[in-house]
Amino acid sequence: MSYRRLTAAALAGTVVYFALGFAVFGKFIAADYRPYSAVYRPAQEILRVFPIGIAATFVGIFVLAAMYAKSYRRGSGASEGARFGALVGVFAVCAFVLHNYVNLNIGIKLTVEQAIGYFIEWLAVGVVFGLTYKSAPETHGRR
Repeated sequence: MSYRRLTAAALAGTVVYFALGFAVFGKFIAADYRPYSAVYRPAQEILRVFPIGIAATFVGIFVLAAMYAKSYRRGSGASEGARFGALVGVFAVCAFVLHNYVNLNIGIKLTVEQAIGYFIEWLAVGVVFGLTYKSAPETHGRR
């Protein structure tokens, strides 16, 4: 496993994650968060703690890139990445989005929008992993 390739995949994945997150959650469904202003931080407060979110997200995506590298089977990068991203997307929807629906006082419309948005986001990150992380040539039968 190459840390240089993992870092490149993690950086690319982080850029895609935040770009899609901004488009989906910051623009496309932003208005659907307004009824839940008591639950979510206002934009100005988010900006204040955003560096923590960027750093933590990068670390999390780096860990996922390492998991992808360990499971990579030398198939088509995009399809291998899409399969991995879909698994992560289902995990995020079940362990995060639906969990929050149970614990937070938010509506089903926002929950469904988040589920779709996060699934697409993680699917795209997986595809980026597949296109970015290139496995080293086999050496003595090992990766």
